[in-house]
Amino acid sequence: MNMQASTGVQPPPPPSRLEEMRLPVVMMRDILLKTMFRKNLDLAIDIAEAICLPRAVTQELIDMARVQKLIEATGTLNANSSGEMGYQLTDAGKSRALDALSQSEYFGAMPVPLSVYREQVKRQSIRNIQVTREQLTNAMGHLILPKALLDHLGPAVSAGRSILMYGPPGNGKSSISNGIRDAMGDKIYVPRAIEYSGQVITVYDPIVHSKAEVEIDDPGSLRRKRTFDTRYVRCERPTVITGGELSLSMLDLVYNPTARTYQAPLQLKSTGGIFIVDDLGRQAEPPQALVNRWIVPLEEAKDILALQSGEKFEVPFDTLVIFSTNFHPNSIFDKAALRRIFYKIKIDGPCQSDFLKIFAMVARKKGMPLDEAALIYLIKEKYPTIDNVYANYQPVFLIDQMISICNFEGIPYQMTPELIERAWANMFVREEEILH
Repeated sequence: MNMQASTGVQPPPPPSRLEEMRLPVVMMRDILLKTMFRKNLDLAIDIAEAICLPRAVTQELIDMARVQKLIEATGTLNANSSGEMGYQLTDAGKSRALDALSQSEYFGAMPVPLSVYREQVKRQSIRNIQVTREQLTNAMGHLILPKALLDHLGPAVSAGRSILMYGPPGNGKSSISNGIRDAMGDKIYVPRAIEYSGQVITVYDPIVHSKAEVEIDDPGSLRRKRTFDTRYVRCERPTVITGGELSLSMLDLVYNPTARTYQAPLQLKSTGGIFIVDDLGRQAEPPQALVNRWIVPLEEAKDILALQSGEKFEVPFDTLVIFSTNFHPNSIFDKAALRRIFYKIKIDGPCQSDFLKIFAMVARKKGMPLDEAALIYLIKEKYPTIDNVYANYQPVFLIDQMISICNFEGIPYQMTPELIERAWANMFVREEEILH
């Protein structure tokens, strides 16, 4: 059965009236004033685009501020062929904008209330995805993997629960993690910012989120078609990859004292996608402490964050967490922590026949002709010296080394036992060379 990864995520509907916004009215009015002030905007259509609200809702906000004598109409702008009404801040409006900026520098897109965002997270949950064997195979097409590996990976990915991949280094744990992301294939909606208790938390991050192509609106049309709430950005499912640099503090809200706003932590930015903790065991904090931090989120699908005031609140935790380590799990976790990670998958090095397939594939890709004598020398002479332990990174390493030697010597790309010997010498440091 050829199922799609998803039948398509239901987009967040745009609000049609101000009362549907579920945000404090003063906060909305102040963001309007700050945005007009900072961006020097005077047309409702441009203001609507800047604060990411439909035209009618923006007009309601403008009208409310006009009643409060914070905005005034300037009449039709003669330079504007559409004959649109122009607006400007009154002196009281400028004064209020400056006062509001001193309390929070945030302006632009209206935030989405946390309660509304929770509803969207459910609509696009990572746990709604059903990944088929075909999709996973296609996404991993560039990797040569043991058949049994997909048997374990498929159900783990479809469950949207935590995965621990362990095994010797250099066998593609990171590539497999990326393949899992590619298999998902659908798009989700990421809020530019969310609001909780009057505080703004920015979520959309161009470094983490890849914007999907959006239908181009007709520039000649004043009533631009809004198929979804543009306070969100339509994106690929996000992937956050962290390594040895991951610390517990990176999983907390980041407060910007100048702007007086918060930035979402990494796991909140990865909502609806994948959070990869690569090289577990290389962080400053012990692996046990890192996993303990994830226990409540992994079990209860919610995370607890804290504001500067110390007030704690719940946010959705909807992320496929993949831990990847070169250490044996029993050496870095206790039994309770291991029990909380749903799937444990060992990623071993390739067998000899898979190793040769990888070697041939890499050689073809890099334009290096295969040589039978050189391959026999590699398999019969070199690998027995390391107990015939093959790793996925080795073909790329050895072939790149031979290419570098050929380039240096000014000879055509070739594979010989002598070049294999020279390339091999750079892959390992002999015991007697280690300085004491």
